[in-house]
Amino acid sequence: MLVDTATIFVRAGKGGHGCLSFRREKFVPKGGPDGGDGGHGGSVFAEASANVETLLDFTGKHHWIAENGRPGMGKNMTGRSGEDLVLRLPVGTLIYDDEIGILLKDLTQEGERVCLARGGRGGRGNARFAAPDHQTPRECEPGEPGEERRLRLELKLIADVGLVGFPNAGKSTLLSRLSKAHPKIADYPFTTLTPQLGIVELSDARRFVLADLPGLIEGAHQGAGLGHTFLKHIERTRVILHVVDVGSPHGEQTPGEAYRVIRRELQEYSPELGGKDELVAANKIDLTGGAEAAGVLGEEIGQAVYPISAVTGRGLPALVEALWTLVQRARSPREPAPEPPRRLPPHRTASEPV
Repeated sequence: MLVDTATIFVRAGKGGHGCLSFRREKFVPKGGPDGGDGGHGGSVFAEASANVETLLDFTGKHHWIAENGRPGMGKNMTGRSGEDLVLRLPVGTLIYDDEIGILLKDLTQEGERVCLARGGRGGRGNARFAAPDHQTPRECEPGEPGEERRLRLELKLIADVGLVGFPNAGKSTLLSRLSKAHPKIADYPFTTLTPQLGIVELSDARRFVLADLPGLIEGAHQGAGLGHTFLKHIERTRVILHVVDVGSPHGEQTPGEAYRVIRRELQEYSPELGGKDELVAANKIDLTGGAEAAGVLGEEIGQAVYPISAVTGRGLPALVEALWTLVQRARSPREPAPEPPRRLPPHRTASEPV
């Protein structure tokens, strides 16, 4: 189960108290001060880990507290410092201060680490206050309290390509065909309730991450359907693959109208999201009239469309190569890469983009 939000409380350990002590040894008259310092409190860190995929561990446990420092002791012995507490979070987690609402850190790279709460400093023992004119100090310091924060964690998946489209457009079938992922597939809407990731393998050791995201409906940018649950994840993707069903009966809504509805939802949610590189795949051309509908879709939206069948695999090699071209350009924006044709070619066949 993918859990992508959590609210937690973190508190660093407090420092140990300094020790008030004097030497008491046989044959050593008037022993001087020997109180040691207290140990420092442990800090709380967050670290991005590729082995963690969800925030599930932080929904059942809301308080995360680091170890306190130990107090100092006689014979100038410093107390042991508390151990740091490391919270391992999925790559792509945003950490917000829940009280003031600011973003503290965006964990985008594996191994990236940030201190969330710093441990308190240990107090000084009375040996620290000894001086020629103050040989029997009776002062020592208490340990400082550790920092504490209430945090809001939000996970946004990081993928190269995000699949968008209406429910039952065939996104899950396409993901299972292109990768080894096994998303839930059924003949009713909203079978995908949580994002699914898969790795698409190409020749010459090329690969990219493909995300199947919950289906959109009209009004999603206002929270309709799965709403923001879907849209916040696609913000992280580099390229959008818009899957349009051209083979099933559409009733009053044509494939072109379905395409424009989804495009409008993306733009309304975020202009930056609406401006991402996009490819359009006309799915289900294996059904009666699908290939003809794909051609009509291309003419209607004035954009190159890749006719495919996620079930039979027809048209998928050309689509994957086009996606790889866009992904490469998105990964290296300074290095221009050829872009698949955006306008209708003068001649086309059923196996070529229309």
